[in-house]
Amino acid sequence: MTSANRTDDKLAELNQPSLWSGINAYRSDPLIVDLTAALPRGIREDLENMGRYVTSPEAQELARMANQGAPQLRTHGPRGERLDVVEFHPAWHALMRRSMSVGLHSSVWDPQADTDAKDEAHKVRAARFYLTAQLESGHLCPLTMTSASVAALSASPAVQKDWAPKILSRKYDSSNRPAMQKSAVTIGMGMTEKQGGTDVRANRSAAEKVSEGIYRLSGHKWFMSAPMSDAFIMLAQTKEGMGCFLVPRLLEDGSANGLQFQRLKDKVGNRSNASCEVEFTDTFGFLLGGSDAGIRTILDMVTLTRLDCALASSGIMRASLAEAVHHTRGRSVFGKMLVNQPIMTRVLADMALDVAAATALSFRLADAFDKARGNAEEAAYARVMTPVAKYWCCKIAPALIYEAMECIGGNGYIEERPIARHYREAPVNAIWEGSGNVMALDVLRVLNRGKDLFETVFAGLARDLGPAGKKTIDVLRAAIALCEQDEGAARLLVEQLALAAGAAELYRLGAGRIADAFIETRLAGGWRSTYGMLDSRFDASYIVDLLYPPAG
Repeated sequence: MTSANRTDDKLAELNQPSLWSGINAYRSDPLIVDLTAALPRGIREDLENMGRYVTSPEAQELARMANQGAPQLRTHGPRGERLDVVEFHPAWHALMRRSMSVGLHSSVWDPQADTDAKDEAHKVRAARFYLTAQLESGHLCPLTMTSASVAALSASPAVQKDWAPKILSRKYDSSNRPAMQKSAVTIGMGMTEKQGGTDVRANRSAAEKVSEGIYRLSGHKWFMSAPMSDAFIMLAQTKEGMGCFLVPRLLEDGSANGLQFQRLKDKVGNRSNASCEVEFTDTFGFLLGGSDAGIRTILDMVTLTRLDCALASSGIMRASLAEAVHHTRGRSVFGKMLVNQPIMTRVLADMALDVAAATALSFRLADAFDKARGNAEEAAYARVMTPVAKYWCCKIAPALIYEAMECIGGNGYIEERPIARHYREAPVNAIWEGSGNVMALDVLRVLNRGKDLFETVFAGLARDLGPAGKKTIDVLRAAIALCEQDEGAARLLVEQLALAAGAAELYRLGAGRIADAFIETRLAGGWRSTYGMLDSRFDASYIVDLLYPPAG
């Protein structure tokens, strides 16, 4: 008997369950297995290997160290010279190296990636991203922005031609050298300013034309994510209007490109990743798109990052609830296992319904991204449902993860457990790339400009919802009518649409009993402020065991 086995036996005597570790996050998740069942065998084997890795003790230790050893800013060197570098824990670099090797930053754009599933590039990446979020989400921030940046770069083919090969490379390179001298690059983002925030049209950063396609920028950014990226997508005012720019961090000779880091943000979560305040003067940038088309250009990038927000929130909810279910199956309370206590069973089952719907909705959106170019229905779904999925999946995560933490009890409220990291991480996805109100306003913008898109989406939802379809669509149409008279009602529409779409996808996937329980308790139920509100009509044990199968 090994020492680890002896320790586990001793802890079992003390009613202390084993840690949720070494359990394949892919194989133990029937929904993700079903969602990826039609993918080529090689990709499914890759996902199984990834599922095994993300819960391994070694990987979990990297995640812990990357968050405990927060990034450090060095503004100046020993001679008083400006450095403007951020130093990361080696664990961060290990996580980045692994994730870049599987193409989380580039695979949807790479013609050599997953050649046997080219028509499902977003879905394949979504599965990898979802699993990796269950390990550590902070390092996914620069990978998300790097992947999404290609959409903005495509507005200027000459810039894209130079930078795309470096973005597509999977050889992580953390050296502090000019981008074109590196084996691979990452791209950050700087939109937010003190006075503007969400209202980027109020940005004061200025851009002066130097030559064709090249501008000199000056100003500040209140939040610039991943400041050791090799370049940043930025907005700045030109004479013609708001422009979008690719701003290298270093010039070709290795000198600084005028970016001076003021301080790192001391964030609630997302602690492994750095975000900074930056001021800049005489900073050169490449114009992307028209000199007055900056917002339109950067929104192509933002749309992709919003999908990642939904996927990451779904992933960390899945990991948190899996940890809670595992714990309750290993702890005895009042003479029976905690998972079998009726109130606890219903709390777990109620949460499991939300996690399943969020996961299904996120993957449905990724699928729409894959098909949108050649299918009007899928294009409508992608446009309408991107802000809806981002809103709902991210919005429910903090409360759900807290409830999962409470299921574990005091042992869940300590930093050694992954759930603590997930809990601190959860709010960022709801705030980043557009808060809940911004997502609601985006839905209203679609409604004002293309109401027919909603009818296209409704037709698909009605088909997938089956007998519940007509009544549900009637409710959604009533919510639209209300929003047309009252902008303040937008969240009602967004939430109802998210719930309907989540239920529709569960039905389409064949999860009938799960979908029934979800739609009856969410769309047909009364006001709910906590979990555990299932009644005896729904078999809570069946829901938990189906979505979170017992090990062995």
